[in-house]
Amino acid sequence: MSTTQTPPVLAAELAQAWADIQRYHPELPDLAAPESLIGESSSACGHELSFERLLHEAVHGIAAARGVRDTSRAGRYHNRRFLAIAEELGLDHTEEPHPSSGFSLVTLSPEAKRRYRPTIERLQRALKAHSAATSSGATRAFRGPAARHGSSGGGVRVKAVCDCGRNVRVVPSVLAQAPIVCGGCGKPFRIPEVVGAA
Repeated sequence: MSTTQTPPVLAAELAQAWADIQRYHPELPDLAAPESLIGESSSACGHELSFERLLHEAVHGIAAARGVRDTSRAGRYHNRRFLAIAEELGLDHTEEPHPSSGFSLVTLSPEAKRRYRPTIERLQRALKAHSAATSSGATRAFRGPAARHGSSGGGVRVKAVCDCGRNVRVVPSVLAQAPIVCGGCGKPFRIPEVVGAA
């Protein structure tokens, strides 16, 4: 399998899995850039890319759609509002929050595993193919910031802005892979040039 074909295939599978979640939760916004999830092998919450992580991200999507602040501490601490939405989506949790990440460590409930079984299996096949294609020892390839910095989800995030004034923090190499589109105005986020740097 060619490494040039794998990212689009994986992105398509991520988009399809997101659409499968939307069937059960129609208020979930569209996934603007599935490629942004591929760019890093782990999130700030320590989850590798998987259907469970995708469902975790869907919780954040629904929270945003509802105008609910579901995290604090620069997005690291997942509060009880995150937890309530996570339960709606079929994620289980421990009784006590983690001291630094709160309720971020959620797992698929047995019911969610049954509901999404075909989706999970399809995504696992795509992830396995992607992993095989990107980790082949035959050629050296740039694998992004998470590969350089271990499993910390590393890479320095910078502010990217869109024309309507919204901004996000993103690893520049992730933004370089494909545009991340603003849900407010529909225009791509960009990293502003530093004026007066000499």
